[in-house]
Amino acid sequence: MHPLETYLQSLHEIYSSGAGVPETSGYGSLANLFNEVGKSLKPRIRCIINIANKGAGLPDGGLFTPDQFQKRAKGELIEGQLPSRGAIEVKPTSDEIDAIVESEQVRRYLNRYRQVLVTNYRDFILAGLDANGNLVKRERFTLVPNEAEFWKAAAHHRATANELGERFIEYLKRVMLHAAPLTQPKDVAWFLASYARDAKARIESSNLPALLTDMVAW
Repeated sequence: MHPLETYLQSLHEIYSSGAGVPETSGYGSLANLFNEVGKSLKPRIRCIINIANKGAGLPDGGLFTPDQFQKRAKGELIEGQLPSRGAIEVKPTSDEIDAIVESEQVRRYLNRYRQVLVTNYRDFILAGLDANGNLVKRERFTLVPNEAEFWKAAAHHRATANELGERFIEYLKRVMLHAAPLTQPKDVAWFLASYARDAKARIESSNLPALLTDMVAW
């Protein structure tokens, strides 16, 4: 099953049960999504939910690389490690993501972790700071524009994954690799190829066969 389909199906089942709470009940679904995508990367990216307070409060999660863990059977995190690919902040599907990103809470996390992936489960923004310490919304992916549409999309998880899955996964890969220094040509090439795959998926979903043919030939 496609990772986006699995994610949406899991959230839909929680929502339909009536037993969940708006924000925290979906943490597991989100972590599973990130870990499924992260294991395909080099280095692999691992999501940990509810990371310890490192002086800025309690982020909902963090994205770590293998070098941050003890090389032992238990794979324990080395003491004092900050998530090398940034913190994660999650809010309910009813909240608007731009307000979340611009909140004092996210600003505290940015000052400490320098990079935060903010989401309300349906909308994702990678937030960072520029050289002057100003908030920067680096890259965004919107599955659906509002909460009502999100739960409709989650109920039709397979169709939604077929439509948006490839672009969404490419977005998450770029987010998880964002903190990696682009010092080698192969790193730059990967990002260019990822954006090209995203553009190709957009063209395919727009039914523009002539343009797609030209792109493939190129």
